[in-house]
Amino acid sequence: MVPTFTVTTRIACDPDRAFAAGLDIDLHLRSMAKSGERAVGGVTSGPIGLGETVTWSARHFGLPWRMTSKITAYEAPARFVDEQVSGPFRHWRHEHLFRADGTTTVMTDVIDFAAPAGPLGHLIAVSVLRPYLKNLISVRNAELKATLEARPRA
Repeated sequence: MVPTFTVTTRIACDPDRAFAAGLDIDLHLRSMAKSGERAVGGVTSGPIGLGETVTWSARHFGLPWRMTSKITAYEAPARFVDEQVSGPFRHWRHEHLFRADGTTTVMTDVIDFAAPAGPLGHLIAVSVLRPYLKNLISVRNAELKATLEARPRA
């Protein structure tokens, strides 16, 4: 079984704004400040688009991590997908979904990943990485929500 998980966040804004915020490298960096995440290659600031890559550098579990991801699907304002091109995971796919619900947007993150190292990696992914990553996505989403809800609607 692959350690897939989903995080759902409701944001008081329209899907266009939530979609654009989800692609904003600078906003992502603010939300990941505790891990010292930096964009060190590819698109390193502003919005990222279809076919573009970004290389992230961060510290997690006290260890340096580097991952390059690429936007492989882009259907504004409903969804986009980023996938690992190189990095620590055997595979990483993050689908971002945006759906209007009245005056709010329901933002759903579906993360499908696998750790290297066979059965031991799977055990670590399920017991350690999945809860850790779910928390990271929740922290990121809380920052997106706070930012979008603090700005006046256009």
